[in-house]
Amino acid sequence: MNARKIIYDKNDEVSGIAVYDDSGLMEIDIFDAKRALEGNVFLARIDKKIKLANDKTAFMVNIGDGTEAFLNSYEPTLKEANMSEGQSVVVQVAQEKHAEKGAKVVRNIQIAGAYVVYCPFKYDVDVSNKINDSETADKLRKIVKENSKLNEGWVVRTMAVEAEEHQIIEEMNNLREIYENIRKKARSASAPALLYTKENPLFEYIRRYKDSLQQVVVDSPNLAKEVSEIFSGDVVIQKEGFEAYGVDDEIVNALNKSVKLKNGGSLLIEETRACVAIDVDSSGVSAGGAIDNLNVEAAKEIARQIRLRNLSGKIVIDFAGSSEYRFMKRVIEVLEEELADDACHSRILGLSRAGNIEIMRQRRRPTLRDLYTVECPTCQGSGRVEP
Repeated sequence: MNARKIIYDKNDEVSGIAVYDDSGLMEIDIFDAKRALEGNVFLARIDKKIKLANDKTAFMVNIGDGTEAFLNSYEPTLKEANMSEGQSVVVQVAQEKHAEKGAKVVRNIQIAGAYVVYCPFKYDVDVSNKINDSETADKLRKIVKENSKLNEGWVVRTMAVEAEEHQIIEEMNNLREIYENIRKKARSASAPALLYTKENPLFEYIRRYKDSLQQVVVDSPNLAKEVSEIFSGDVVIQKEGFEAYGVDDEIVNALNKSVKLKNGGSLLIEETRACVAIDVDSSGVSAGGAIDNLNVEAAKEIARQIRLRNLSGKIVIDFAGSSEYRFMKRVIEVLEEELADDACHSRILGLSRAGNIEIMRQRRRPTLRDLYTVECPTCQGSGRVEP
């Protein structure tokens, strides 16, 4: 998707990022400094050891955010952890806490830069599969390998294609230094403790949409100066940007269960603990061609709503009309096209035997509903009352 404008607004410890394309608000992200954000590194204390299936073990650990985080004892490329209660361990948030579930953390630390990702426990060099030109990929891999040290690994990011060799090498050295600082802090800190906070997510969004981005709105001159160093478009300073641009009102609309489609029909979006269920209501449209057009429009809007609401896990969609594959083939193709550049990996599982299209989307951050609402203590989220 092509973003045109990004609005950044910070209020105390909470910052928000709103991304717009030509059709309106397409993404919203809220970051609370009190939360254990994805990518942050902590010195955690093991509170409890638990048994999993197949004789596997895991740990519930305290990272200081008020909710126990989950740490699996086994991770690829690492020896299985054999620790006991009270011990300290350096971990990174891989998945933020979601609803009543705590964060998921890992020992396999990765420090991301603009061009490369430092993987101290990896021992090889991978290149992003989005770099399609094999000659370019080999060239970048060679640069990183020649400047690597023993017992470390790297992932070359897509942005490295546009970087000079000296920029990649400089970033490699900076990321190593960040990791060494994490290790030093861990030796003197008492668990639980925050060891590392990743860069302002605004810069990741700017890099992601740099090819189409035209304007960035920030709330301070200092941040505007930093943005101007990596973005050549229009940079606007606007305090309380969410209020000034009406973002808060659009967030309220994005929390509604029902979404009207432009050419008739609507979507009904239900978030449950097991999955997200989306129903396409034809609202009286019955002709075959009209139903097909409605489903294609619905597929595009569903992809937008998935991003906007940050829906994740299993997503089950019941489209209008016949669920035969010959009618759903085009709809599946549209979903694949619209979600192809999704930052949270989405996988279209296809058409189920029940006639529903299923999607699995990587869960990394809370949904918009989780960020802005809490479950009703009376109805436990059912939204129904006794007559």
